[in-house]
Amino acid sequence: MTEVSSAAARPPITVETLRTSPLIQQFITTTNEFLGVLGRIQHDAGHAELVARLSYEILEKLGHPQRECELAAIAGYLHDLGNLVNRASHGFSGALLAYQILRDLGMEPKEYAQVMAAIGNHEENTGGNPVNSITAAVILADKSNVHRSRVRKCDLAAFTTRDRVNYAAEDSELEVRPDEKLIAIRIKIDCQICSVVDYFEIYMVKMMLCRKAAQFLGCQFELWINDSKLL
Repeated sequence: MTEVSSAAARPPITVETLRTSPLIQQFITTTNEFLGVLGRIQHDAGHAELVARLSYEILEKLGHPQRECELAAIAGYLHDLGNLVNRASHGFSGALLAYQILRDLGMEPKEYAQVMAAIGNHEENTGGNPVNSITAAVILADKSNVHRSRVRKCDLAAFTTRDRVNYAAEDSELEVRPDEKLIAIRIKIDCQICSVVDYFEIYMVKMMLCRKAAQFLGCQFELWINDSKLL
């Protein structure tokens, strides 16, 4: 009888594996605490869970293989982990952290290479690009999570531009319509806090990256704010 290697006998790594890892949970908690010291918006377990779920659903609705959907969820769950090291270039440091974590958990190199690429390319200000379907899904999932619940500050006078935009967002939704080959982000904002034009100007680079991600997945991209189509 051929002996089965311990690596081959391991079950595949899933998001549930990450949820039950004390190391990863501590890293996410500490990352959010560090960003809180800097006054940044929430990057907590709730954000990780949402981006993981949306990343999975995007690919699932577009008919991608189940394992690819799961890898997108894993990348979505870990995408902001690099903030533990430094906010600057956190996609790069996060990709390296994910490499060590996923390798130690027993993931196959061909899989964690895909996850690393997604994490390293999810940010628009460090030259991020949708280099694979997993990356495209994470980009769209992450950039769609705009909501006032992510803002930590209570003093409006202390708000940064990003604080103001997020605080103005009362609701956000990511739509995937496979029959129409369309991906849309719909946001409802309080125009007393941030105008529609201000939002578009502030987040224009992010939305351009979303459009590239949707196109990589063979879809058109639309941005709707308060029922007005901006893209």
